[in-house]
Amino acid sequence: MNGPYKPGTPCWIDLFVPDQQAALDFYCDLFGWQGEIGPAEQGGYSVCTLKGKPVAGIMKASNPDGSVPDPMPPTVWTTYLSTDAIDSTLKSVTDAGGTVMMGPMGVMDLGRMAVVADPTGAVFGLWEPGTFDGAGIVNEHGALIWNELTTGDTAAASAFYSSILPVTTAASEMPGTEGYTEFKVGGRAVAGMMNLDNLPPGTPPNWLPYFHTDSVDEIQAATTRAGGNVLAPAFDMPVGRMAVLTDSQGGPFAVITANAPEPPA
Repeated sequence: MNGPYKPGTPCWIDLFVPDQQAALDFYCDLFGWQGEIGPAEQGGYSVCTLKGKPVAGIMKASNPDGSVPDPMPPTVWTTYLSTDAIDSTLKSVTDAGGTVMMGPMGVMDLGRMAVVADPTGAVFGLWEPGTFDGAGIVNEHGALIWNELTTGDTAAASAFYSSILPVTTAASEMPGTEGYTEFKVGGRAVAGMMNLDNLPPGTPPNWLPYFHTDSVDEIQAATTRAGGNVLAPAFDMPVGRMAVLTDSQGGPFAVITANAPEPPA
């Protein structure tokens, strides 16, 4: 990866879970990550690495005072979009009908972050880099390769994201992907979007991370052995072979063996 992520590009993902150690064990075993519970001054936040480079974060779900949330929030991965000016981006979020859920807040000298929701209800993060740009390895086995928004109103989502960050949206031109939308930064696809109609009834709007793997079927089998579940069994599509899974605490994620990987940065 060369240099920082351009504004509007997914740059980081993290997971808030009831059992942090169980999540670390699950993903480290599944993808070959290294990670341990972080120091108290960092709230215990775990920066997981692959080949010595940061790949994802995992943290125990808790209230600001450290108490256990009641009810416990759902276990989901948060996708962070890079911005070079988080304060002005947050103003654009509220002006465009989005909601600021947390932040902005500084993370030592690493950068500044916030968590927001778009007008359709999908939650995502914003990251203004300081000394930390985001994921240091992508498009390899066990690393992030794609991020995808699923929403009930793709037109409203397109208008929202284009108004808060320098991204454009366009219909995918790849055969077999009719109805799929691509987010582009500088003319290059960095994320995708599809309609909730393609998912089971009751599924909320969400951002889903995709991890590249050398064998979707092997990862699917390992997931079930480790207590996870299969939401969409391994299948072939124009861009590769993929599956949608959940970890042992219910957090959804996708894995793909891409025919022609499209790097997010």
